[in-house]
Amino acid sequence: MAHDNSSGSGHPAADSSADPSAHGQELQVAAGTGVISRDAVVDPGLPPHRKRVTDLDPKKDKRAERAVYTLFYLSIAGSVWAVAAYMAFPIEPEDIASVRLNNLFIGLGMALALLAIGIGAVHWGKALMHDEEGIDYRHKVGGNQASRDRAVEIMHQANVESGIGRRALIRNSLIGSLIVFPLPGIALFRGLAPYDEDPVELMQHTMWKEGTRLARDPSGTPIKASDVTLGSAFHVIPENLHEADHVLNEKAKAIVLLMRLKPEDLVEEESKKDWSYDGIVAYSKVCTHVGCPVALYEQQTHHLLCPCHQSQFDVTNHCAVIFGPAARPLPQLPITVDDEGYLVARSDFHEPVGPSFWERH
Repeated sequence: MAHDNSSGSGHPAADSSADPSAHGQELQVAAGTGVISRDAVVDPGLPPHRKRVTDLDPKKDKRAERAVYTLFYLSIAGSVWAVAAYMAFPIEPEDIASVRLNNLFIGLGMALALLAIGIGAVHWGKALMHDEEGIDYRHKVGGNQASRDRAVEIMHQANVESGIGRRALIRNSLIGSLIVFPLPGIALFRGLAPYDEDPVELMQHTMWKEGTRLARDPSGTPIKASDVTLGSAFHVIPENLHEADHVLNEKAKAIVLLMRLKPEDLVEEESKKDWSYDGIVAYSKVCTHVGCPVALYEQQTHHLLCPCHQSQFDVTNHCAVIFGPAARPLPQLPITVDDEGYLVARSDFHEPVGPSFWERH
């Protein structure tokens, strides 16, 4: 008589008829049921810690320390070299070779300064800082006394593990390189302004003057008031721009955006009612934030948008700032028409064009 091999073991035999998978059927699990896999991967844990050569050999530890602070000193040398190169290789007007030399030697100095800091910091971390694996358990955000004490303990531990407190040469050379590194950038700011002229005076005046015709950019074709249709926008330069000694410099200050609105849509101050002509207004294209070209006109809302930092100006209300970082409205160019129907300037701008930092009263 056949009998169960498991009899006497104290465990009942498994009933294969109760297991759908035994008959090739897929087990149906209700939604929301948690299933624990029988063959879950076991956490292997961390591999055994391997000490670095700098942990085992004091001479190599000292050599790595010398390499790190030498790199930081190289960074200082690179920053000083960049400042010296700015003075030793000045850019001469109309001399393209001087531009190349200036950019080359300043760039080499700044590259050395930045690369030496980066390589030194990486080498410090890989060769000298504490190299033990650890687990930082997450906890609730909040500040009881125990957590504050633990934070102080962690800061102290970070100081010990990094060695910044006891490796004085590395610490001081790093601080020195970080202090000196911005100096080339500060020196380069001098090149943003003219050497022998007052920048405020330069930005105060442009090529626009009474009777100067408004012309299309870049063709220089004069614009008649009849050419400017409702809702249109024209990029404008002075007609005599080609006569300037420095065309690009003068154009950068004098560029204008010309638009036509319904006269009843304009909100004009009494002193500026004659600055427009039959709904045609002209405003500087140079953004009063950092000088980007304000060239995007939305004719339905009558808004001008600067694409660089999203400043928006309301054309119906003297280009007042309605959004963004710009600090003041776009300067308006007073315009009228001459005897032939061409649009002309009444005068120059009544305030400096461009970023607000140029304006000093």
